[in-house]
Amino acid sequence: MNLTLEALQILDAIARKGSFAAAAAALDKVPSAITYSIRKLEEDLDVLLFDRRGHKAQLTEAGAELLQQGRHLLNAAQELENRVKRTASGWEAEFRIVLDGVIRFEDLIPLLQEFELQGCGTRLRISQEVLSGVWEAMVTGRADLAIGAAYEGPDAFRTQAEFQSRLLGNLDWVFAVAPSHPLASLPEPLMPETLQTYRAVVVGDTGLTLPSMSAGVLRGQDTLTVPSIQAKLAAQLAGLGCGHLPRRLAQPYLDQGSLVEKQTSAHRPAGNNRIVWRSANKGKALQWFLQKLSDPQVQSRLMDKHKE
Repeated sequence: MNLTLEALQILDAIARKGSFAAAAAALDKVPSAITYSIRKLEEDLDVLLFDRRGHKAQLTEAGAELLQQGRHLLNAAQELENRVKRTASGWEAEFRIVLDGVIRFEDLIPLLQEFELQGCGTRLRISQEVLSGVWEAMVTGRADLAIGAAYEGPDAFRTQAEFQSRLLGNLDWVFAVAPSHPLASLPEPLMPETLQTYRAVVVGDTGLTLPSMSAGVLRGQDTLTVPSIQAKLAAQLAGLGCGHLPRRLAQPYLDQGSLVEKQTSAHRPAGNNRIVWRSANKGKALQWFLQKLSDPQVQSRLMDKHKE
């Protein structure tokens, strides 16, 4: 390969410092070495990089293009070097977190801001799945840490020593309907045979390979499947169906009368939301998050216990 990182560094230094001599001083090289490197690069590429007709060497159009693209390569090389050094120090180059749909990203932001202060350079990648999709992200290696995973995972997962999990907490759920919904005026508690005759709004399980999970849906009940908990709220506000909502999400609408809370004879099964990680992962980013997620105040913020 004719093009080297050293040649790009020299080209970049000339452009930044304004002359071959200044670039030589900045790179601790003799001016003749700078001149030779540029001429050799021009010969190898068979292009003219500098217009030398004036008193000051000016980049040609080809030279400017090489500089622009070359700086991307220099930055990438520097980032690769930094990532290798971070890995050697125990910090992950990239750390991937998957959130269950009941965890609000905005409630995670204070934790992310605190992590930023560590100055470790680890790249964070946050994704969101629903129900078995969270567990699937862990099983397939698409995530290093799951926050809010529902229940205790599929049977195949619980038999694997590769993973560990612990309880994060349980959300407070409320069964709610729009005031115009037929269930709003029926006597309480609402019985299963009554609920079964009305459509339930459910958030779709995003898992593709693991057995699907569901909560609060009766056998044979008609359903409207929506993509998120916010969409579920909107559908129930519109009277399109009934179902349980996290109380912290529904409470403002209950207060203003846009939703009506109804008591049912059977409570929604607790989500038993968990934190999940790989046993073999000893990275510093994982250990930092596990320590923070053991803080009751952090758990309360994520599960909204402090807001009700």
